[in-house]
Amino acid sequence: MRLSRSLIPTLKETPAEAQIVSHRLMLRAGLIRQQSAGIYAWLPAGLRVLHNIANIVREEQARAGAQEILMPTIQSAELWRESGRYDAYGPEMLRIRDRHDREMLYGPTNEEMLTAIMRDSVQSYRDLPQMLYQIQWKFRDEVRPRFGVLRGREFFMKDGYSFDLDYEGAVESYRRMMLAYMRTFKRMGVRAVPMRADTGPIGGNLSHEFHILAPTGESGVFYDASFETIELGDDAYDYENRADLDAFFDRMTSLYAATDEKHDEAAWAKVPEDQRREGRGIEVGQIFYFGTKYSQAMNFAVVGPDGARVHPEMGSYGIGVSRLTGAIIEASHDEAGIIWPDAIAPFRASILNLRQGDQVTDALCEQIYDALGRDALYDDRDARAGEKFADADLMGHPWQIIVGPRGAAKSQVELKHRRTGERAELDIEAALAKVRL
Repeated sequence: MRLSRSLIPTLKETPAEAQIVSHRLMLRAGLIRQQSAGIYAWLPAGLRVLHNIANIVREEQARAGAQEILMPTIQSAELWRESGRYDAYGPEMLRIRDRHDREMLYGPTNEEMLTAIMRDSVQSYRDLPQMLYQIQWKFRDEVRPRFGVLRGREFFMKDGYSFDLDYEGAVESYRRMMLAYMRTFKRMGVRAVPMRADTGPIGGNLSHEFHILAPTGESGVFYDASFETIELGDDAYDYENRADLDAFFDRMTSLYAATDEKHDEAAWAKVPEDQRREGRGIEVGQIFYFGTKYSQAMNFAVVGPDGARVHPEMGSYGIGVSRLTGAIIEASHDEAGIIWPDAIAPFRASILNLRQGDQVTDALCEQIYDALGRDALYDDRDARAGEKFADADLMGHPWQIIVGPRGAAKSQVELKHRRTGERAELDIEAALAKVRL
């Protein structure tokens, strides 16, 4: 993408309404623009990040055996009355009447709708287990939306659901999804710690939150340093091996991890002092097991092996895709701007032409741009070098390929790594090889 033709409206000054780092930097780097309280338009670079996060989620869900679907954002109030949640959910739910005066709502979550879909589609235990998910917009009418995409009213979310014949199967699905989540966050280049959580309005009696560690996090977190060294690769745990899933879950839940709300000083004292870690965390995902809460309330049953009708055991699993964008910035930035992890950066590299109009410099920039394709943002603006350097640091792409007339005459560029600040003069092929790693 050529910056001269792109809608990436960077700002030099910090908008007054932005209270936290991620909100400030997302506005300044031209990722989002606010449309009303807690509602944002995602501009091209921000949408690329959103897609990169969503694609990692999709790939890891597929590896865990989940199937992607897409459900509507608008739901019938009747479904929620079946479960008993329509009147209980509270003012966060946006309630709507259509032109025929039918009561509708903008979905904050989808347990009811998917239970109804399964009720209409599955009749036998032979059709279970099932794991399904979507990545879709949600709306919760926060009383005080703030902190940018970390506490917005409209948000992009992965919500998944499992249906099993019995408790043992439901627990296996829960553990499978916990492993998928830990692998998802690792691929994004962030450290996440699972912590036992309250189930809230979704219900159930087993739940874990996943917190990204960030100095500006909302919650105080306490955890065992052993979380930092747990191996999550394919060789460590196999989704199709129940013993592996049990061993993984036992490992996760045997180590101390708690937010300040659930912190237990007595249990914390049992953690070796050199293993204790304290900090701040931002919740980016949560998983729930809630048994037959919805299948029973909504009369969803299948014929079991003995001919009796059985209400399937259910779980639900959420990841805040748009929220992750802000959380990752909170965890990965410096005074100059964003520092994107490689896997989710909008571009792998920015190409900085320091002498726009110089024939040799322009030609070398075009050569690099052609080689990198959609992975590069080419700063071809007629702007001062200082402005280009500042914007490149602000936008935070992993690599900066700096092309000036002196180096171009020797077919060399200066390559800067955004995270470390390291610089090196390299020929074109060597620079491209590093960027493509």
